[in-house]
Amino acid sequence: MTTPIGPYSPVVRAGPWLVTSGQLGLDPSTGNGPPALVSGGTVAELTQALANADRLLVGAGATREDVVKATVFLTDLDAYSDVNSAYVAFFGDHRPARSVVAVAALPMGARAEVELWAYAPDD
Repeated sequence: MTTPIGPYSPVVRAGPWLVTSGQLGLDPSTGNGPPALVSGGTVAELTQALANADRLLVGAGATREDVVKATVFLTDLDAYSDVNSAYVAFFGDHRPARSVVAVAALPMGARAEVELWAYAPDD
């Protein structure tokens, strides 16, 4: 897991809910070095951001099947259809509610960011 780039918790449990902070496409192989975005553009960044959020959920006891809401932030809505392909590749037939928001900029010059909400009662 990559270290957060700010003073926040990467994932928080609130009762039966797990909420990830906004995840960028940070390359987890950078280890203890400075965080870096994966190369390859918006789709590669979103694919990695989803994988990073997935690792957080799994670490907190949930799976992507527990995700009920996703918010995707993009700096370029022209990538929308390509982003849909990455989203479907990640979620398969599971279809959480989703919002896509155009933003002027993201941290570290990222092109995509994602936050996930999962319903995962603590057994």
